[in-house]
Amino acid sequence: MKSYRKELTLHTKTRRAYVNITPQVEAALAESKVREGLCLVNAMNISASVFINDDESGLHRDLERWLEKLAPEKPHSQYDHNGYEDNADAHLKRSVMGREVVVAITNGKLDFGTWEQIFYGEFDGMRDKRVLVKVIGE
Repeated sequence: MKSYRKELTLHTKTRRAYVNITPQVEAALAESKVREGLCLVNAMNISASVFINDDESGLHRDLERWLEKLAPEKPHSQYDHNGYEDNADAHLKRSVMGREVVVAITNGKLDFGTWEQIFYGEFDGMRDKRVLVKVIGE
């Protein structure tokens, strides 16, 4: 069995953003030369997320509004966590959106359902963050 590891570095220009990282994950898969197996993609920062959904701008705006209702950024004073950093809302948003995804690999390709894409969700951005791509298989 082969194992391949690659780190992606992302740096968003805004505090919150949704970035389609499917092309970078597909490139890592091609580099791995794995034809059948599994691909794990996970955020390596506690205030970011990796998830699968449709690449549709209206849906991204809906996600942003929904998450902001669940865990509004301000006022910062509403959170016990805030002190050194004012990012408690980012931790909560990550808890809802999840840490990682696992996608089957079939014939050297990510085995997606209709419209599925892999996204990086940033909830406390404007600095470098890492995403791990781990490919295991034959």
